[in-house]
Amino acid sequence: MPLVLIHDAARPLATPEMIDRVVAEARNGHGAVAALPVVDTLKEVAASGRIVRTVDRSSLWRAQTPQGFPREMILEAHRHALTAGVDATDDAALCEQLGLHVVVVRGSERALKITEEADFARADALQRLSE
Repeated sequence: MPLVLIHDAARPLATPEMIDRVVAEARNGHGAVAALPVVDTLKEVAASGRIVRTVDRSSLWRAQTPQGFPREMILEAHRHALTAGVDATDDAALCEQLGLHVVVVRGSERALKITEEADFARADALQRLSE
């Protein structure tokens, strides 16, 4: 079965082990997303800055990339999104909207997302540690 792996270039330090775990799950015929369990306490905050509540983190995971899918599955999800005008923050969300099976596999803290200037220094430090 042909697979499609989708990777965010903002995560240049994804590990080969992460990729292997995603591929292994996608070969089982469903989507797979590298992810990490949320370990921080999460607060829902009103526009005023006032804390509204503490969010239960026990079932929350931080999605990363790569994300892997059987080719026909991700094509179906993208076709549907295009015709329905659906927006999503990642490809797995497109599959979820159709009720398609997607699982998480263990990601890595090394696969940090570089979105701000300070992230480059963290990525450089991580890269030096692995050399």
